Amino acid sequence: MFQVLINGTVLGAVYALIALGLTMVFSIMRVVNFAHGQMYMLGAFVVYYLYGEYGLPFWGALPAAAAVLALVGVAFNRFFFQPVLASATREENSMLMAVGTALLLENLALTVFGEKQRGVPPVIDGAFIFGDVAEGGAILTYPNAMVALLAAVFILGLLAFVQYTRPGRALRAVAQDKEAARLQGVDVKATTTLGFAIGAALAGLAGGLLVTVYGVNSGVGVGISTKAFIMIMIGGAGVTSGAIVGGVLLGFAEAIGYDLLPGSVTYLLIFVAMIVFLVFKPNGLFGKPWG
Repeated sequence: MFQVLINGTVLGAVYALIALGLTMVFSIMRVVNFAHGQMYMLGAFVVYYLYGEYGLPFWGALPAAAAVLALVGVAFNRFFFQPVLASATREENSMLMAVGTALLLENLALTVFGEKQRGVPPVIDGAFIFGDVAEGGAILTYPNAMVALLAAVFILGLLAFVQYTRPGRALRAVAQDKEAARLQGVDVKATTTLGFAIGAALAGLAGGLLVTVYGVNSGVGVGISTKAFIMIMIGGAGVTSGAIVGGVLLGFAEAIGYDLLPGSVTYLLIFVAMIVFLVFKPNGLFGKPWG
C-alpha cells in the first residue's frame, strides 16, 4: 500500500499541473481547450528532440518546451480563438474550433513524428528504498521523485504568480468579470493571451516532465485531454483549487486501480464513478454554475 501512495503522489502532482493549464484557459476565456493533451504531447517531443536527440541538458530542454508551447498558445489564441469568440453568437462555435485545433495538432504530429513510441535517457539514476520491498516496502525512483518535486514547484510558482503579481491580478480580474476588468483599465485581450500562453506552457512542462518516465508518441494527446477533463469536472471547471484536488484524486484513483485491477477495468470504474459523482455534484467539488 505504501507503494500505491507513492505512485499516487507522483501521478497526482503531474496531473494537477496538467489540470491547472486547462482550467486557466477555461476560467479566463470560457473555452474548453480540447487541444490541451496535444500541447502536452508537443512539449514532450520538444524535450525528446532537444534532450534525447541533440544532447541539450534537460534543464535547458524543459524551459524550451514551456517557451515553445507558450508561443503555440499565443498563436492559437491570436489566430483561432479570439477571432471566433469576437464574432461567434453560439458557444458551439468555440467548441468546434477547439476540437478542430486538437485534430490539427494530432494529425500534424502523426505526419511529422510518425506513430513510433520514443523515450529519453534518464535524467538521474537511482532510487529511494523504503523498507523491505518484498515485505510491503516501497521504491521511489529518482526520476519519479524529480518529476513530482518539479511539478509541485511549478504549481506553487503559478499560484504565487497569480496571487502576488500585477499580471496575475489582471488574470484573476478577467476570470471574475471581463467587463469590470476592462473598465478598471485591464487590457483584456493581452491578458487572455497571457492566460492561454501560461495554460499551454503548463501542458508543455507536464509533457516534458513525463517524457522522462513514460516516453511519448503522437497519439498520447487524446488520453491526456480526457484525463484533464475528468480532473476539472471533479474539482469544478475554472477553479484553481478544484484543478489541484481533481488531479490529486485522479492520480490516487489510478494508482490504486492499477495496483488492484487491469488498466482497462480501472478506467471503466473511474468513468462510472465520475458519472455517479456528477449526478450529485454536477458543478464539481468547488465549482459554481456558469452564466
